[in-house]
Amino acid sequence: MTSRMDAVGDGLLDDLRDGLSFGLEDVDETIAAMVAAQAEERPRDGELITLRLGLDGERPETLMLLGVRYELSRDRVRQVYTRAIGQMIRRVRATGVPGTGVFADRYPVGWGDERLVRTLLAETYATDADIAAQDLAYLKLRLAGHALMDAKRIAGFVFQRIAGWQQRGRWHPAEPRQLESVSGQLVPLLRRADWPTGAPAALPATPIATLDADDDARGAMFTEKLGREASFDTALEARLLRVLDQSEQVEAFVERPAAIDYRLDGARRTHHPTVAARLADGRALLIDVVPLGRLAVHGNRVKLAAARDWAHERGWGWLVFTGSKLDESDLLRHGVDARHENMLRNRLAAGPLDWPEFRRYVDDTGIDVVDLTAMTLRHGWRWERGPFRLTRDLAA
Repeated sequence: MTSRMDAVGDGLLDDLRDGLSFGLEDVDETIAAMVAAQAEERPRDGELITLRLGLDGERPETLMLLGVRYELSRDRVRQVYTRAIGQMIRRVRATGVPGTGVFADRYPVGWGDERLVRTLLAETYATDADIAAQDLAYLKLRLAGHALMDAKRIAGFVFQRIAGWQQRGRWHPAEPRQLESVSGQLVPLLRRADWPTGAPAALPATPIATLDADDDARGAMFTEKLGREASFDTALEARLLRVLDQSEQVEAFVERPAAIDYRLDGARRTHHPTVAARLADGRALLIDVVPLGRLAVHGNRVKLAAARDWAHERGWGWLVFTGSKLDESDLLRHGVDARHENMLRNRLAAGPLDWPEFRRYVDDTGIDVVDLTAMTLRHGWRWERGPFRLTRDLAA
């Protein structure tokens, strides 16, 4: 049987809703369990792997940024990460815990290279994880039972595909349909924006300088509107930049317009929103890219709230680009079977929910990732990933 992913070329889905499944969550949760076991002996390994692979639901970090965090060189970070992953794989194979059947089912050894590459690219796009795509691909393939050199080769193909569209400033490395005009796509997005009152402050003239601004994991595209190259981290960001560049409603835009400080569970963090745009009618708009399946994750909710407040303080509108026709307002109205929703609400009243129990609930009710996202947003639950934990009270 041909899957939906097989039908979308290299996996750059028109709507990210089509790429969401709890099967992918099973993969991430299994990796998170492996990382937790690794962290028992080497706590730094656990944190580094989680941040590098984006297991917490936020975008993966570049090696350069991880180097700054741990006061190591980029090459040394790569060495530490590679050693930790090798130890983790050997431990899993020696103990058989946790089981790796989910990987063998999702990335079978019998599949050809091209089918595996398309599947892995689709997952990369759906989770906005381009920065760590090669590392994720290699780990998944090894855990699925692929030989060392085969896993390296196929993961290398994934990297080449992503590097190819980054270097060409394109969104799709194969299919011409992705290069058709996207200028009309901004209009429905603008209807979703959260607009404040008051006159907007001016946009910055240039992107903010980040510690990893020149990291080779980033792509670049030439924008006619700006007359220069604009950088991006993921294909989903590139898709948004192309929409802005072609839209008649946009006079100018700038990527990474600000560094916004905020706190996540007491720890200081800094967020760099994706882009700010000045519209032809004089309004200004801050836009964050967060994929649909990660929109309700706790870390992203806190970060996005800080970005919204920052934008409104400057008289700017605010918008989240999810890669889907669905946005937060749609999700808040999204219908879920009342019996299933009440079942989960009543269970959370008794305390937090972990992945094994939640997975049984999914199997019993048939809810999907969009349903969970909608309920989390609607009730203000706290959804943590890597490992999964769902809590009724956001402050818990």
